[in-house]
Amino acid sequence: MKQIGLLLAILGLCLGCVGLMPYHQAYAGNLSLTVWPSTSILAVESGRVNKADRKLGEIGEKLDLNNSPLRSFRKYRGMFPTIAAKIVDNAPYKKVEDVLEIPDLTERQKKLLEANLENFTVTQTADVYNEGDFRLNTGSYD
Repeated sequence: MKQIGLLLAILGLCLGCVGLMPYHQAYAGNLSLTVWPSTSILAVESGRVNKADRKLGEIGEKLDLNNSPLRSFRKYRGMFPTIAAKIVDNAPYKKVEDVLEIPDLTERQKKLLEANLENFTVTQTADVYNEGDFRLNTGSYD
């Protein structure tokens, strides 16, 4: 019996090496995102909106000089960390031009601020952004 099993094993190996044994081809699945069904959300209305999101809705794409965290100023060349720290330390401001009145600004820093005035806005300070020096260290290190 052992000899028959050994003979069948050797025969199977020989046929497998020659390629006479049937085999199945493997096909990779299509993982393209265009094949997956897509759905669209037309509108979502929620009765609850947190204070931070409400404030972001007010200011849009501009940086709020009274509420934006220090790290947000990185998107404008030359502002982070020195000028941004001065802006945060001397807040709140009544109008955007008040940022030019910060003491100890060099002429270069004033020119940089003047060039970016259209990127800033000023709104009422919000506790959600200003409590506990939150503007200096938001805890997100991207």
